[in-house]
Amino acid sequence: MQPPLLTLARHALARGATPAQAYALLARRTRQPLPSARAVCLALDIPLTEAARRLDDCYGSLLANPRPDSEADTGELLEALGVFDVPAALTDTDRAVIDLFLAAIDAMGGIRPGHQHGLDRWFTTGNLTTAYLSLAAAHPLPCTGDATTYWATLVTAGELLATSPAPDGRIRLALAHCRTRAAAHTTTP
Repeated sequence: MQPPLLTLARHALARGATPAQAYALLARRTRQPLPSARAVCLALDIPLTEAARRLDDCYGSLLANPRPDSEADTGELLEALGVFDVPAALTDTDRAVIDLFLAAIDAMGGIRPGHQHGLDRWFTTGNLTTAYLSLAAAHPLPCTGDATTYWATLVTAGELLATSPAPDGRIRLALAHCRTRAAAHTTTP
């Protein structure tokens, strides 16, 4: 008798398999892609409702009719899409920073889908430093963006991030860059 998928997923992850590798192992063994992906999500402590939402988003394209011997590729795609991203426990400050990031994204006047996808993943996983560095390296669109709001919002977000117990040194550099850009876009009467 075979152990339940969740037990197998937990065992694979405990032995050092990545979520993509654990998925490939289960899917190859059972030939059941959706239950295998769900088991990996649950083994990562992703709530069932969130796992179901994520898997519904990619079911038709990746899990409904898998190609033979594509389990490893599918696992990598699921991982790249963020299906296996473990939600971080966010503090009130983290949520305030994310709200500022969302305001900055609005002030950009448009964002590439890949950049938006990366930001969404970083918000989920609580990787706010990487999200901040990404936004600080970007810029608002000239015709549709609001540079004044964009840079001012990033300054405020950076100041919040810089007050964390052990701020990443890159935050201070990016914050200085944002302050310089904000000063250049401040209108004087």
